[in-house]
Amino acid sequence: MRLEKLRSDARAIFEAGLKAVDPISAVKNHIKRDGNKLRLQDMEYELGDYENIYVVGMGKAAASMAKAIEEILGDKLTQGIVNVKYGHTVPLRKIKINEAAHPVPDEAGIAGSKEIIELLKKTDDKDLVICLISGGGSALLPSPAGNLTLEDKQAVTKALLECGANIHEINSIRKQISAVKGGRLAALVYPSRLISLILSDVIGDDLDVIASGPTVPDTHTFHDCRNIIQKYKLDERVPKRVIEYIEKGCNGEIEDTPKADSPVFERTQNTIVGSNIIAVNAAKEKAEKLGYNSIILSTFIHGETEEVAKVHTAIGKEIISSGNPINKPACIISGGETTVTIEGKGLGGRNQEFVLAAAIDIEGLDNTIVLSGGTDGNDGPTDAAGAIADGTTINRAEELGLNAYQHLCENNSHNFFKPLGDLLITGPTNTNVMDLRVLLVS
Repeated sequence: MRLEKLRSDARAIFEAGLKAVDPISAVKNHIKRDGNKLRLQDMEYELGDYENIYVVGMGKAAASMAKAIEEILGDKLTQGIVNVKYGHTVPLRKIKINEAAHPVPDEAGIAGSKEIIELLKKTDDKDLVICLISGGGSALLPSPAGNLTLEDKQAVTKALLECGANIHEINSIRKQISAVKGGRLAALVYPSRLISLILSDVIGDDLDVIASGPTVPDTHTFHDCRNIIQKYKLDERVPKRVIEYIEKGCNGEIEDTPKADSPVFERTQNTIVGSNIIAVNAAKEKAEKLGYNSIILSTFIHGETEEVAKVHTAIGKEIISSGNPINKPACIISGGETTVTIEGKGLGGRNQEFVLAAAIDIEGLDNTIVLSGGTDGNDGPTDAAGAIADGTTINRAEELGLNAYQHLCENNSHNFFKPLGDLLITGPTNTNVMDLRVLLVS
C-alpha cells in the first residue's frame, strides 16, 4: 500500500474520532426538551418551576456546548457566561463568552471567573443552573483561594507541567488552592438546582479530576498536595505562599473542599456527555470501513511519552514479524494522555514528541504510519494538534539537515516536523477528550 494512501487513511481515522465528540452533538444526545420539560437520563425538570435558568461554563468546548444549550432552551434561558481558551469561540445569542489563557491562567481568566461567581451569587432555590464543563476548564476558571495570587497559580501550574506530573496530580493541587474548584462551585450555587454537563478529558473519566471537579465532591486533601510537592521535589519551585497555605490546610486551619457527605450535592446532577472512548470507538469503526483489521489498545494510556511511543512501535513490529495481535493490514488505536518531562528549551507537545520518538523507532520500515493528535487541536504551546510520520521520515529529515535525536533531546519536535510538512493542523476543534493515536501497518 502506498504511503500516500496510508497517510490519508490515518488522517481520516483521526478525523472520524474528532467528529464523534463534537460538543454540540454530545450535549443534544443527552439532554432533551419536550415542551416545558427538560430530560437528562432518568431525571426530569419542569422548566416552569424555576424563576431563572442560568448557564455557566469553563473549558475549550464550553462555547460549543453553550450553543447547544441555547438551541435547546430558547427563550427559557435567562443569562449565561462561559470561559473558553482564546480562539475557541462560536457565535452565541444570550450567553457571554470570555476568552482566556490555557494551560497557564491569565488575568482574563481571573476576570471571567469573577463574572461567573457574581452571577452565581445572585441565584437562590427557585433557580436552575446549568454548568458546562470540558477539558481546560481548570486553567480557564482561575480564582485563587485565600491570600494567593494569579502569579502563585501560574507558578504552580508551570512547575507541575514541567516536572511530568499527571493531570490527576496537577488538579489535586489546583483544587485546594482555588475558591471554586473541588466542589466549591456547587457550594456557591447551593441551594439552586444544578445540572452539570461534562465533556471528559481525563483517564477513567474521574469526575473530580475533570476541570478540577468544580461541581462534584472532592476526593483529595491538603495532605495529597503536600505529598505531590514532595514527590516531584517542588519545594523550591512552588511559591512559599502556596506551601504555607497547603501546610495550614494540613493542620486544619483552612476548611477543606466539600466531600461526598456535604449537603451541597443533594441538588446536583453530574453527567458525562462525551469522552475519549467515544472518539476511539469511532476511529476504530472508520478504520474497519477502510479495510484495516483494528484493535483498541487502551484509553487509559499514560506515562512518559517517549516510552509509550516505544510500546506502540513494538506492537507494530510484532504485527510485521508474527501477525500478532492482528494481521496486516492493521490499525492500532489508543487514547489517554501521556506526559513529557521537559529537559530542553525547544517547542512541541506530547503528541508531536510521541510521533518523533516513534519515527526514530520505525526508521526504514515499509508501509508503517504513526499519527498522534490532541482532540482539542492544540498540542502544547503550538498551533498543531500533533504530527504524522512513517518509515521514511528520519531519512527525509536528514536530507534537510535535521537531527531527530537532537530534536527529541531538546523537546523540539515542532521544529522537526514543520519543515517536513508533517504537522497535524486542525485549528481549534472546540472539543477536548484527550489524545488519539493511530498506528497503521500494511
